[in-house]
Amino acid sequence: MIASLTLLPLALQADPLAVGLKFGFLAVLYLFLLWVARSALREVRLAARAPVAEGTGVHRIGSGNRAASSDAWLVVLRGGGLESGERFDLFGGLAIGRAVEADIRIEDRFASGLHARVFSRGNDYYAEDLDSTNGTFINEKPLKGEARLSDLDEIRIGDTEWRFEYDLGETR
Repeated sequence: MIASLTLLPLALQADPLAVGLKFGFLAVLYLFLLWVARSALREVRLAARAPVAEGTGVHRIGSGNRAASSDAWLVVLRGGGLESGERFDLFGGLAIGRAVEADIRIEDRFASGLHARVFSRGNDYYAEDLDSTNGTFINEKPLKGEARLSDLDEIRIGDTEWRFEYDLGETR
């Protein structure tokens, strides 16, 4: 019998301890994969039940009590490759930035792709910084999140400035 074992290939002459270690390693590996899968499934279930806080910074805009089509404008004061005095109607809100998707595309090295937006909610207009790198300023004060705009407020993004103006024909 001993002579017959020496004729078998080396792969078939398995030591029982080595075989046990191989199966033990596979068992530990499968237990680890099962633990990872259960943890991921638990996280997915918790995320599905928990209310999700909106992280985009974009909110629904109500219709308000007035027609926003002629209520307010942004008037260019300087910069951004825009003509001074150029007016942008705020109907439906405007996104400002360097990206092609922006409603007001500016050429300003300090502006992000989608830097900020101006929109109406109810009877008021708001400016909102869209987590830009260099920030948005209203009347030279840094804007964090969103803020209500008043007539003749000045908005600055980098070297580009606008003035927010209400329609003078309408009483507020």
